[in-house]
Amino acid sequence: MRLWWEVARRGFRRYATYRGATFAGVFTNTVFGFIRAYVLIALFAVAPHIAGFHVSEAVTYTFVSQGMLMPLYLWGWQEIADTVYSGQIATDLYRPFDYQSYWLAQDLGRATYHGIFRGVPPFIIGAIFFTLRVPHDPWTWLFFALSFYLAVAVSFAMRFMVNLSSFWLLDVRGVHGVAAAAWTLLSGFTIPLQFFPLLAKRALDVLPFRAMFELPLNIFLERVHGFGVVSTLALQLFWVVVLLGCGRVMLRAATRKLVLQGG
Repeated sequence: MRLWWEVARRGFRRYATYRGATFAGVFTNTVFGFIRAYVLIALFAVAPHIAGFHVSEAVTYTFVSQGMLMPLYLWGWQEIADTVYSGQIATDLYRPFDYQSYWLAQDLGRATYHGIFRGVPPFIIGAIFFTLRVPHDPWTWLFFALSFYLAVAVSFAMRFMVNLSSFWLLDVRGVHGVAAAAWTLLSGFTIPLQFFPLLAKRALDVLPFRAMFELPLNIFLERVHGFGVVSTLALQLFWVVVLLGCGRVMLRAATRKLVLQGG
C-alpha cells in the first residue's frame, strides 16, 4: 500500500506543477458550465419539471458534472498508448510492480488534484451566480466522495482498455475519439440520463457508463436515500471489478505477442 500511496502522491504533484493549465481549465469549465446552465434554464422555463428535476437541481447537475469532467478525463488520455508507440512499454513491464495498479494509483492521484483545484472552483463560482442545491445530510458528502473515486476507477478501467488497443492498432486516436464521444453522451454528462426516452434509459441502466456521472450525481442531489445509496455504491464497485478484470485479461493477451515501435 505504501508503494501505491507514493505513486498516487506523485501523480497529484505532477499535475500541481501546471498552475497555468489549472487556471485555464477552471476558466474553461466555468464558461461551459454557464453555457450549459443557461440552456437548461431556457428549457425549464418552458417545462418547469422534467423527469423529476427542478431547475435548480438541473443547474447543480451541470456544475458538478463540469467539475468532474477533468478528474474523469474522458478525452485525450493516451499515456499508455504513447509508451507502446515509443517502446517504453518494454521497460515499464519489467518493473517489479503490478502494471495496471501502478497506472490506477497514478490516475487516482491525478483525479484528486483535478477534483480539488479544477472541480471545486467552478462549482463555487456557479453558486455565486445561480441557485445551486447542496446536500442537506452531511453524510451525503462522504458518500459522494466514495462515489467520485469509484467513478474515477470506472473511467480509468475504460481508458486503460482503449489505450491497450494500441498493442494491435498502434494509433488509438480514432478509437479514443469514438469512445470519448460515446462516454460523454451515455454516461449522463451531456444531459441527465433521466431525460432520455424510457427504452433508451432502460438500456443504459444495464451498461457501465452511468457509473461515471449519473450515479455519483444522484447521490449528490440526494435522489437516492438509505439502501438506495448503498446499492448505488455497490453497482459502481461491481463495474470497477468487472472492467478492471477485463483490462487484466486484455493486458495478458496484449503482452503475449509484443511488437515495439521505435525504441
